Amino acid sequence: MSKIGDAASNASLAVSRHSGYRRKKEFILNVFWLAGLVIFAIAEGVTVGLVSLWFGIGSLVAFLASLLGAGIEVQLIIFTAVSTGSLVFLRPVLARFFKTEREPTNADRVIGACATVTEPIDDRAGVGQVNIKGQVWTARSQSGEHIPAGTLVKVMRIEGVKVFVEPVENIGEGGAL
Repeated sequence: MSKIGDAASNASLAVSRHSGYRRKKEFILNVFWLAGLVIFAIAEGVTVGLVSLWFGIGSLVAFLASLLGAGIEVQLIIFTAVSTGSLVFLRPVLARFFKTEREPTNADRVIGACATVTEPIDDRAGVGQVNIKGQVWTARSQSGEHIPAGTLVKVMRIEGVKVFVEPVENIGEGGAL
């Protein structure tokens, strides 16, 4: 009789160990989805680009599925489907309410403007200045060529506090201005 009792006790212990393992696994999955939700929410708060929000929503729904006892495969499918669906269907709606376009600055307005070279532009020596609408800017040549003082140039782009310019006659040859 004691052998039967020992076998039943061992079986009960094995079921108890399996149950404990399963609870630990479920707990880890719950923590995983909650951590994902928090990380994606923080990332969205930092970037404000409507990028991470969708994965946060997917993490939340996968967390709820985990609480309801869904398997890991189902949770992953739910996370992927909800994240993708949110991105595809909700992003266009929310993008209308959040202005994510970059506002041009005063500096951006000089792109395309004509300027006069006030100090010869020599990229090798790292010198050169232009006057754009009464403002003096450090200038570099777009093509790397030397541009003498007094030359009329067009601002092609800005990098930091430097404008990159091309002589107007070079631009005219390309058909633009």
